[in-house]
Amino acid sequence: MSKIKNNNNKLAYIEGWLSIVVNTLLFGLKYWAGIVSGSIAIVADAWHTLSDSVTSIIVLIGAKASSKPADKDHPFGHGRAEIIGSIIIGVLLAVVAFDFVIESIQSLRNRDVTVFGTLAIVVTIVSILMKEGMAQYAFWAAKKTSSKSLKADGWHHRSDAFSSVVILAGIFLQPYFWWIDGVMGIIIAGLLFYGTYEILKDAISTLLGKDADPELIQKIKDMAIDCCHNDLNLHHFHIHNYGNHQEVTFHIKLDGDLSLNEAHEIADKLEQKIKKELGIIPTIHMEPL
Repeated sequence: MSKIKNNNNKLAYIEGWLSIVVNTLLFGLKYWAGIVSGSIAIVADAWHTLSDSVTSIIVLIGAKASSKPADKDHPFGHGRAEIIGSIIIGVLLAVVAFDFVIESIQSLRNRDVTVFGTLAIVVTIVSILMKEGMAQYAFWAAKKTSSKSLKADGWHHRSDAFSSVVILAGIFLQPYFWWIDGVMGIIIAGLLFYGTYEILKDAISTLLGKDADPELIQKIKDMAIDCCHNDLNLHHFHIHNYGNHQEVTFHIKLDGDLSLNEAHEIADKLEQKIKKELGIIPTIHMEPL
């Protein structure tokens, strides 16, 4: 269990620091290109990229906090600090998106015309490639670790890649439409709001509590058959998610003629198998057939 947690934290640290370095470099490039071209969309996108560094710091803090062992005040560990971190990331995305909308509307009202150059094109393409690469790594790490904040950070990277795609399209359309820079800002805001929705929906749902995943239930049932060589009639599943610490409770049915020691031995054997193979702490309630 501790080895799994250490590997999870290591991936979170790598993703966090890599994101901070890459985003800071991209911020400088985008801001320079935005100032040179006079593009509100590119400058705003630069600040969006810099905000990714902030969210990555939150990922690092969340990984550090969630790695703390359980104590008297937090008997189930500190794993939900990571979920709280993903909620903060979602809120930051919403704030950035709202700022995009305000600046874009102002640009349209002023009928601002932007002239893009080769620098803007090159920087935008570099941004797309690097940010999508970061997103893919974050999603991969999130899948390996079941990390909510890493998944949220991946969405943040992808939203930045999407916004750069929109900007690149706008650069080539700008000669035909004076209003393209302002419209791009509004489109990017829409992408950010969608990312916010996905992040907050997942994080809040976890905090409120979700039904056990049918796939997980089936795995446990298969383990019971493999472990005990008969159908224990597993039912009444409840999953408790504490970030990197999960607990599952369920009922099994046993022959009423079994002694207490025999019944306990069956339940304990299944609990140890689930803990070892799934990294989940199980609690089993026994019932007579």
